[in-house]
Amino acid sequence: MYTRMLKALFSGLLMVSAPVLSSPAPGYLDHFFSGLETLQADFDQQVVDANDRTVQSSQGHLWIMRPGRFRWDYLTPYRQQLVADGTRVWSYDEDLEQVTVQDASEVLTATPAMLLSGSRPLDEVFTIRELEANRVQLTPKTDDSNITTLTLAFADGLLAQIEAHDSFGNTTTFSFSNVVRNPHLGQDIFRFEPPAGADVIGDID
Repeated sequence: MYTRMLKALFSGLLMVSAPVLSSPAPGYLDHFFSGLETLQADFDQQVVDANDRTVQSSQGHLWIMRPGRFRWDYLTPYRQQLVADGTRVWSYDEDLEQVTVQDASEVLTATPAMLLSGSRPLDEVFTIRELEANRVQLTPKTDDSNITTLTLAFADGLLAQIEAHDSFGNTTTFSFSNVVRNPHLGQDIFRFEPPAGADVIGDID
C-alpha cells in the first residue's frame, strides 16, 4: 500500500472544451490561493484505473503549511502517513513498519500534495484552462512526471475536489470536506520521527 499511496500523491496522479485562460486566473482560484498559509481538511481518495475499475478507496485527514510542509494521514483502510517537513518527505506504512524518506527537492512539483503546499505561482508550473461550474484544469508545463492534468473544483470559495489523470490512464480523485482555510497549526504537526523498530529506506543523516 505504501507504493500505491506515494504514486497517487506524487508520480501517478497526477470534458468540456474551453479556451486557454489568459492571465489573470479565475477569481475563485485567485481567492483560494492568495494569502493561503495553512489548510486542514478531511479527504476521501478514490483511484480508478484505465478499465474504470476502482483499485483504491481510502480516507484520512490532511494539514498544509506553506511553503513546503504537509501531512496526509491515511486512516482507512490502512494507516499510513505522508509528511513533508520542509526538507524531507517521509512516508510511513504502519502495517509494514516501513519508512521511506526522500529529499524534498527530488519530489515532483506538479502533484496534488505539492500543489497545495508549494509557493510558486500556478501559471509558472501549469497551463490554466477555465471549465464550467467553478472548475479549472491545470496541465503541467513540463513532462517530468506521469501527471497529464489536474482538475480543481471549488464550492463556496473553498477547494472541494482535485481530479488527477496520469499517463497510465488512472484517475485519482480527492474529495475534501470540513475544509478550514488558514487555521493555526503548530510546527510539531510536520515533524516526523521513525518509530522504533521500523525499517527506514533512504538517508536520514
